[in-house]
Amino acid sequence: MKKYVLSLAILFSAALVNAQTTDKPQGTAPSHQVFTIVQQMPSFPDLSKYLADSTRYPEAERKKNISGTVYVNFTVEADGALTNVHVIKGVAHGPGLNAEAVRVIATMPRWQPGMQDGKTVRVTYNLPIKFALK
Repeated sequence: MKKYVLSLAILFSAALVNAQTTDKPQGTAPSHQVFTIVQQMPSFPDLSKYLADSTRYPEAERKKNISGTVYVNFTVEADGALTNVHVIKGVAHGPGLNAEAVRVIATMPRWQPGMQDGKTVRVTYNLPIKFALK
């Protein structure tokens, strides 16, 4: 029996767009503002290991030999919680892969929040998750 292995590749790329700007003085960003790029981006220790341990390859896609990359977007809140998790580009014939990517991100523990001007802020984050069968 062939052994199927889930291969996750975290592709941190320059897919992030320019940071939002404001005419307000530093340190007065409203709490609802969501940044794209900040001085210290949000982080999660051992992200690759967490995803490898927590992600399950959907059986339907495994049987059909469907693989691909799911691009997930979410907001890292000022307290490190993840909200607004959704697929921005999924695998066309792999709805199970798309759903699994959202599930694994939505159930993650809190991240280290992003920092701007010495304050924790909300940051939108894109994360590609690659599903591959070997």
